[in-house]
Amino acid sequence: MAQRLTYLEKENIQPNKENCFNCQNSKLIFDAGVGEMICNNCGVVINEQLDYSITEPAKVIQNLETNINKFMPSSLALFDKGLSTIISPENVDAFGNKLSTKQITEARSIRHWDKASNSNRSYHRNLKKAFGILGRIKDKLNLTESIIEKSAYYYRKVVDLKIIKGRSIKEFVVACVYVSCRELNIPRTLSEISEIVNADKVFAGKCYRLLLRQLKIKLASIDLPTHLTKIASIAGVSRKTLTRALEMMSEVKDNPLSYGKDPIALSVAILYAAGIERGEKIKQSQIASAGNMSIVTLRKRFLDLKQIFPNLISTR
Repeated sequence: MAQRLTYLEKENIQPNKENCFNCQNSKLIFDAGVGEMICNNCGVVINEQLDYSITEPAKVIQNLETNINKFMPSSLALFDKGLSTIISPENVDAFGNKLSTKQITEARSIRHWDKASNSNRSYHRNLKKAFGILGRIKDKLNLTESIIEKSAYYYRKVVDLKIIKGRSIKEFVVACVYVSCRELNIPRTLSEISEIVNADKVFAGKCYRLLLRQLKIKLASIDLPTHLTKIASIAGVSRKTLTRALEMMSEVKDNPLSYGKDPIALSVAILYAAGIERGEKIKQSQIASAGNMSIVTLRKRFLDLKQIFPNLISTR
């Protein structure tokens, strides 16, 4: 008690000026932890259950706010949301006194079981592995915190609904990231995200469709001009070719021939067709690589475009 009172005395907490009824001492101390007014001389409790908000000085409140800001904010992308407690390895009590031999033995046992309880549950192990993968995707693709938080939210839903049971964690993380990018209109493809963590993009696509169905997520249509601009930037296509590709895109997306086709593949084919019209020499391998797809897919989508624009002539 003496050490705790000494700490409080240093904070100059003296909200009440009445004297102690036992020794008539005028120096009283307020213990914010239990809401009591205590005599500094004889230790008698003067008042009990005082209102902390009334008796707390502005200085102490400011110190509390400063300490709160030092801690990490909670996050869904952490397996414990950043809210877990850690038992200090130092063998001292709350007042800085050294523990006895018996207390040290008990403290070690408590630390052991606390560590085991945090890592022995399959639920926590699942989240630790999944959010480790999520962190790798974030670093490689430079994704924002909002995308990561939304991805972690969807993955927690998947685990809570037990959809993940019997399925790959890696592919479901990829699916959650892709859904989040679609919702926030970030031009990232499923293949691009899968490649970062060496995931199976075919199975990731199945997890994506399962995620939409189970969580009843309704996504807006893909913003094709954004993907078109991104592919043009990677392939080094000129501005005039990109402008023509955007004009062609407005005609293609309303044509029935484009229904059910991969929008990224259409974007690559349209950019290639625009380069042919503008006389810009663009290799099929160059534009296909920029869109992360095969030359065979590019040629198939180009044949569809020739039905809409008959004057197109293919080049190598």
